[in-house]
Amino acid sequence: MHKRCFLFLALLLGFLPALSAAERKPHIVFMIGESEYNTKATLPEFAKKDLEPKGIVCSFAIAPSDTSNDFPGLETLKEADLLFISVRRRTPSKENMALIRQHVAAGKAVVGIRTASHAFALRGKNVTVPEGHADWPEFDHEVLGGNYNDHYGKGIKTFVKAVPSAGKHPVLQGIPTTEFEVQSHLYKNPDLTSRVTVLMTGRMEGRPEVEPVAWVNTSDNRRVFYTSLGSPEDFELPVFRRLLVNGILWALKEEPKAR
Repeated sequence: MHKRCFLFLALLLGFLPALSAAERKPHIVFMIGESEYNTKATLPEFAKKDLEPKGIVCSFAIAPSDTSNDFPGLETLKEADLLFISVRRRTPSKENMALIRQHVAAGKAVVGIRTASHAFALRGKNVTVPEGHADWPEFDHEVLGGNYNDHYGKGIKTFVKAVPSAGKHPVLQGIPTTEFEVQSHLYKNPDLTSRVTVLMTGRMEGRPEVEPVAWVNTSDNRRVFYTSLGSPEDFELPVFRRLLVNGILWALKEEPKAR
């Protein structure tokens, strides 16, 4: 009897780690610090409505003001599976930047929206990084795979569509092949790195320019999704929310499913 109990206990203990890993929920940390697109409101709402019902744990590190470089709560990134960035030209503390770099170096997932392309890049000849803080101007190129070079003017009708050759990519699951209008004005992203796969492009009414607006980067064994869309009005579009959910699930290696 004792031998049987011992054997059962040993089998149970050996099974528990696998069971625990299977039951573990994906964890996303949203790092938010920008004053143009109100993502401190749109992203928590999006997470509560579109992600948490899927069993995804969402934590938030939101800068307390429009000029703050502090991101209280970012220490939770140590245990997170994905870093979601909506930041514009901020310089986090050296400790927080170290957490971000460690997350990236570990090959963990990253998702960037809109101003993430210039999240940690200051602008201006006489602008300096505050003492005790750090920038990362190469983040766009090194991690996202982008090449942000400013933006086009506002107020021009903008239309986006999926790239036909990328139509079978999981991030485009459920995304229409026909173009649709968005309110985000286009960013200039010429000559993206060869490491990315462009999924969607955008154009402006009456103008010839075509720019990438969504892509993935799988270099360094890391899954990265980025979109230059993300205005408050975009969050009112079910197709945009679907794109963002798909990008997050793909980055977490939980392939999007048809619905």
